[in-house]
Amino acid sequence: MTKLSFLDLVNVVEGETSAEAIRRVGPTAAHVEALGFHRYWVAEHHGMAGVAAAATSLIIAEAGHATSHIRIGSGGIMLPNHSPLVIAEQFGTLDALFPGRIDLGLGRAPGADGRVAQALRRDFMREAEEFPRNVLELRAHFTGEPDVGILAVPGRDAQVEMWILGSSLFGAQLAAAFGMPYAFASHFAPDLLDEALATYRREFKPSAYLREPYAAAAISAVAADTTQEAHFIASSIMQNFVALRTGRPGKLPKPVENYLERLPINVSAMLSQTLQCSAFGTVEEVARAIRQFIKRTQVDEVIVHSPAYEFDVRKRSVALIAEAFASLPVDA
Repeated sequence: MTKLSFLDLVNVVEGETSAEAIRRVGPTAAHVEALGFHRYWVAEHHGMAGVAAAATSLIIAEAGHATSHIRIGSGGIMLPNHSPLVIAEQFGTLDALFPGRIDLGLGRAPGADGRVAQALRRDFMREAEEFPRNVLELRAHFTGEPDVGILAVPGRDAQVEMWILGSSLFGAQLAAAFGMPYAFASHFAPDLLDEALATYRREFKPSAYLREPYAAAAISAVAADTTQEAHFIASSIMQNFVALRTGRPGKLPKPVENYLERLPINVSAMLSQTLQCSAFGTVEEVARAIRQFIKRTQVDEVIVHSPAYEFDVRKRSVALIAEAFASLPVDA
C-alpha cells in the first residue's frame, strides 16, 4: 500500500522570526507522527527569509527529539554545497542519536543563488558536475566500499537510507543507475513528473541497497471543512509561489479571499501550471485528488507539502489530509 509522508520547509510566516518557525519543528513532527505519517523530511535552503531550514541536520535532530518512531531526514541536502565527508559525519551523528530512522535525500540544486554558493565557499558549477561522484563517495563513507582512505566518525556503518531527489530526468537516471530510491519534487516542478518516473523504472539497476525501484512524489495539499475555506488557507501557498516565480521571495503571507480571481491571466496560468500536483478542498476532495495522483504515478509514497499561515489551522489541515488518505482503498 502507498505510504504517506510529510515535507516541512520550516516556513517563516509574515510577522514572525525564523526562531519562532524553528520552534514549531518539534510540535509539527510530533503531530505528523501521531497521525501515522511514514516520514518527516526537511529541505535545505539558504538566504531565503521565508525558509528556516538552512542548518538542516540540526532541524532533523529537533524533529528526532520530539518523536519516537517516524522516519526523519532530508528532502533534501543539496550536496554541491557540502563536502561528502561532512554530510557523512552529520548524518552518522543523527543515526547514532536516532538509530534506524534517518533518511538522507540528496539534491543537485544549490538551494540558493550564486552569491550564497560563493559565501558557502563552494564552486557550485564544478560541484554540480561532480554530483554523481560525490554521491558514491558519500555512500562509501557509510559502507566502507570502496575504501576512500578516510574514516568518517561517526558515519562508518551508519544505517542511513539514501535517496536521490530531483525535478528533471537527470536525478531519475542517476537514482536508477545507482539502485537508489527516488523522490520527485512535483509539488513545485511537475512538468517532467511522468517522464522522470518512467525513466527511473525503465532504467533501474538493482543494487545491494535496493532490489526494485522505489519512488515517491510530492503534492501540495490543504484540507478544511469546506472547499472555500481550503482555498482560502491555500492562498498563502499560492501567494508564496507567485512571489518566488516573479523574483520576490519572502515569508509565507496571510491568506486572502478570492486570491485567484485577482491575478492577471498570465500569472494565473503560471500558478496553475506550478500547482498541477495539488489537493485543496474537503476531506472527500483531497482523498479523490490523492487517489488520482497515485493512480497516475503509481508511486510507493506520496509526500505532502502543507504549510499554512496559522499553526493551529495547519495542524487541523494536516489531520484532515491524514483522514483523507486513510479513507483510500487498500489498493490505492
